[in-house]
Amino acid sequence: MNTKMLKRAALTVALGACLGVMAPSVMAQSASGAIAGRASSGDQITIVNKATGLTRSITVGSDGSYRLSQLPVGDYSLQVKRGGEVDKEPVAVNVSLGGTTTVNLGGGGSGAVTLDSVQVVGSKIVNRVDVYSTESSFNIKREELSRMPVDQSVAAVALLAPGVVDSGSSFGGLSFGGSSVAENVAYINGLNVTDPYRRQGFSEVPFNFYEEFQIKTGGYSAEFGRSTGGVINAITRSGGNEFKGGVQVTMEPSAWASDRKDHFHRDGTIDERNRTSRDRAPLTKTNVWASGPIMQDKLFFFAMYENRDSKSQDVDNSEAWKTKSNNDFWGTKLDWRINDNHLLELLAFSDKTDSVTSSYDDYDWDSNTFGDSSGQSSGSSGGDNWSLTYTGHLTDNFVAKAMYGVNKRSAVSDSPSDGDCSIITVASSYTKIYGEQEGVGCHPTNEAISNRQDKREAARLDFEWTLGDHLVRFGLDQEVMDSVSSTVYPGDGSTYQVLSVDAGSSVNGVALPPGVTNIVDARYKVTGAPVSTKAQAFYLEDNWNVTPNLLLNLGVRFDQFHNKLASGATFAKSKFNDMISPRLGFSWDVKGDGSMKVFGNAGRYYTPLTNKLTDYFGGGTTDEHTYYALDGWAQKQSSNGNTYVVPVLGQQIGPVNTEGNAPAPTDVRTAVARDLKQVFQDEYILGFQQALNEEWSYGVNATYRRMTRAVEDARINHVEGCDWYSGDWPIINPGETNKLWCPDTNSWVSLDSSKDGYKALGSGNIMGYKRPKRTYKALEFQIDRSWNDKWSFNASYLLSKSEGNIEGPVNSDTGYNDTNLVQYYDHPAVNERFGVTFNDARHQFKLRGAFKLNEQWSFGSTLSARSGGPITAFGVVWPDDNRNAGGPGEYSGGGSGWLCKANCSTWATRELEYSERGAFGRMPWVIDLGASVMWTLPVEGIDLKARLSVYNLLNRQTVVNVHSRYESTPGTKMPYFSEGTNWQAPRYTNLVVTWNF
Repeated sequence: MNTKMLKRAALTVALGACLGVMAPSVMAQSASGAIAGRASSGDQITIVNKATGLTRSITVGSDGSYRLSQLPVGDYSLQVKRGGEVDKEPVAVNVSLGGTTTVNLGGGGSGAVTLDSVQVVGSKIVNRVDVYSTESSFNIKREELSRMPVDQSVAAVALLAPGVVDSGSSFGGLSFGGSSVAENVAYINGLNVTDPYRRQGFSEVPFNFYEEFQIKTGGYSAEFGRSTGGVINAITRSGGNEFKGGVQVTMEPSAWASDRKDHFHRDGTIDERNRTSRDRAPLTKTNVWASGPIMQDKLFFFAMYENRDSKSQDVDNSEAWKTKSNNDFWGTKLDWRINDNHLLELLAFSDKTDSVTSSYDDYDWDSNTFGDSSGQSSGSSGGDNWSLTYTGHLTDNFVAKAMYGVNKRSAVSDSPSDGDCSIITVASSYTKIYGEQEGVGCHPTNEAISNRQDKREAARLDFEWTLGDHLVRFGLDQEVMDSVSSTVYPGDGSTYQVLSVDAGSSVNGVALPPGVTNIVDARYKVTGAPVSTKAQAFYLEDNWNVTPNLLLNLGVRFDQFHNKLASGATFAKSKFNDMISPRLGFSWDVKGDGSMKVFGNAGRYYTPLTNKLTDYFGGGTTDEHTYYALDGWAQKQSSNGNTYVVPVLGQQIGPVNTEGNAPAPTDVRTAVARDLKQVFQDEYILGFQQALNEEWSYGVNATYRRMTRAVEDARINHVEGCDWYSGDWPIINPGETNKLWCPDTNSWVSLDSSKDGYKALGSGNIMGYKRPKRTYKALEFQIDRSWNDKWSFNASYLLSKSEGNIEGPVNSDTGYNDTNLVQYYDHPAVNERFGVTFNDARHQFKLRGAFKLNEQWSFGSTLSARSGGPITAFGVVWPDDNRNAGGPGEYSGGGSGWLCKANCSTWATRELEYSERGAFGRMPWVIDLGASVMWTLPVEGIDLKARLSVYNLLNRQTVVNVHSRYESTPGTKMPYFSEGTNWQAPRYTNLVVTWNF
């Protein structure tokens, strides 16, 4: 009986281990997994973690089901004690990030599974059909990634998942399921590390520090929110009872990369990005790591140090820049197994980076020679991060988890000369009389110091309670996100401009002293102040096994947030009943053996406001001018030995001018609508998965997403009953009814922005804004052949369509990335058109595979091919209006779908032609082929590997974005419309040498 039972268990583990790109998962943002299944009532099931010795036992309930949850990711052995007998050969089980591994054990109990006719295949399968989940996600481990040419970034891992594309926008980022790049979230060991300022980008650790990745593309459970795009969930490596260590060196020399092409316009002029063929970005990274027990079976550590050395150059026709960046990373993970039921984990890392850029203003292209450096600028980013997580198995059926952590980010742009050199300029009024003044000042860039510091304090509590057929999950979380941004002048904090004025004139309301015609304007300016957002949520979810083969997921999530200005005043606020997210899903184990599954889910997902929006309206400004008579010029010497001149300040003329001072506002009722409603997206997924045997599986699913709300600044120059609104841009819900404060009547007024809000110039027509809408429809096919120590293969095809009159909270068409502050509602013409959006990649093919020739040589390859995005024309006017709907600037202004064909000088006589979104065709297919070869030292006991990977092997530098501006003025076509602005990165190669011991 025991042998048969072990065979059945092993087979179920194999068939039930199908977690690839198409496998849903249950544990959402947690950094753990679970084992569950069915057995005979009274069976005692014991699992042991092979690395740490962690042991957990549970007795199967009267209904024949069991569950071991919140388990650290890793390899376990599972043993069953039935009727007083213990199996002598445990079953090997792998627990993956965020998933539930199914192990059904045959016997006489109710619901027992009979698989006598199926061959036992062991536990080599890395994919599984997770019948305990209704989510959609993709999991992949570090070892699997090492067999293929996947670059060392989380973004490169995410791009393996169907429906995830690399945005061609000027500001980069990833698009999940047709969403914009500002709708995603990222977690490391359960800590949210997403940029809180614009919600673009996230903190990262070295690739060798990660253990496993989970890429969520839809259908998140109720514990998850604050995203209408995708989720990147990653965990780091941990230590065990065995001491281990290693060294990894990554070399990416510029000689192994193809040159970027120089791009020219149709008229022969060079692209505005100038030359790129001599740009270089070589990189060398070295990391060392160690792990092991501090106290056997109790306390474990993993620690890593990495040095990252980069020396890049940007070379144009007559200018050049060389950047040096030599940065250190440190990170550690401590795991304290207090006992088998209580675990404490500490993660800490620092991803701070610094760089110094030297400028060369006299570079000669023909001879490729650099003159003396004209100065240096510097920048820094990153910060220190940590999290502490407690997991407690309080009873066999009740688990609690608590986490607190801090994520820090920074964005600093300055210069090494900032402390010594003020900005000094000379006005044309002075040079017209005295000529050019040589050697003015010592500042290399004459730019202000920009500094932003972001900090997130995150805390959450999660609970799991198993009650018979019900797994009840509930919890709450809070994130306090602070952003402190400032812009100050270098040197003593003031800029000095020398100018000439007429004798006897007045400056600053004061008559000039006799004989004074040359003066100095000393300007002291500081902008920015702290802003803060507190986001809170709680959720309740019931995973109900209605029958042994049918699981219902019933959940609801409640969110609220509070955005505060620098003054402490409220900018925007929502309550829990304003952001209710119901979630409903099902999973049907068709055959009852974990080999075939039909699943579906429906849910609503919200995103809160960013700190950028609050900062834009809530920061204070000190802007003061002090005027002096010019008493000549003084010569000084800089720290590098160069001489320069500075103006000598004479007597002060009049008092300090403080008219430019603007303290942080305390009343923003005219800047933001009362009871502002938040952006949400509804999503529906229906899918099917089947494991054909122990190695092959396939799946099909369909997805529909719909977003019908936006939070944006809108031009409001007409409000019925309140003449005060004559040209303002308050934050509203466009296309909906909003309440705005009217200073004229000292009361709130109601504005139906679908009918009112905009008064055309010329015709005087009153109109409103179209309600935002974005839809995404997709059909996904996938087949997977799991690794069997010889080869593996995965292929997917996605047919999708993304449509709308808004891309999301950013605008990639025109290259504007200030989240929730773009130009969709600067004019009604901008969002009038409904059609294909920027992120519409109609066809996507993705293939990846690995092949092991022998113990010494193995090979890997990846291929992605997607159809190009649409080309949309943006005009500058629309019917019956003499006000521009957009401008010629590529990275600012909105744009109209109406193009002027005749009589364009006057608004009343213009002949306009309507242009659909995507009316000018599509960009070419983007194809990226990668290949790698890995050599393993064929000596037993020595783990030495070298992998050579080539990315974009075909060197296809395909255009991925184009000039969308069609007109500069009505009827005057822009010369470069539909020509490229962004291109696919050229071929490059890296060598990764790894020695583990």
